[in-house]
Amino acid sequence: MQKFRFLEWQVYKDAQNLFTLSLKIVANLPKEVRFSFGGQLTRAGLSIILNIAEGSGKKTDRDLSRFLDIALGSAYEVLAILDTLNKNKLLDSDTLQKLTGDLSSITSQLGGLKKSLRGKGGV
Repeated sequence: MQKFRFLEWQVYKDAQNLFTLSLKIVANLPKEVRFSFGGQLTRAGLSIILNIAEGSGKKTDRDLSRFLDIALGSAYEVLAILDTLNKNKLLDSDTLQKLTGDLSSITSQLGGLKKSLRGKGGV
């Protein structure tokens, strides 16, 4: 198994880009919600990245698949936070639409990776 293989995965790179955009959103939130919404958005976005990385280092495809499931859940959490920010007029609709597209790509890639693991008989 290649050491640090996740660094080459497009889904990891896309999750990193999403996290960078999330940090910019958090920086622009009003102070009264920056800690609550911003902290949760940051943790959920980072969770996508960290679970991809941690799962890639596991010895079995079943373990990797479990971490990819957690990353998928975190991606849905990010979308729920962004949608809530939008509904409360703290995030514009164009940004929400762009990030929804980014999250759709990330979740599709995670799903494809899980499917490829099943195809190898590992899950």
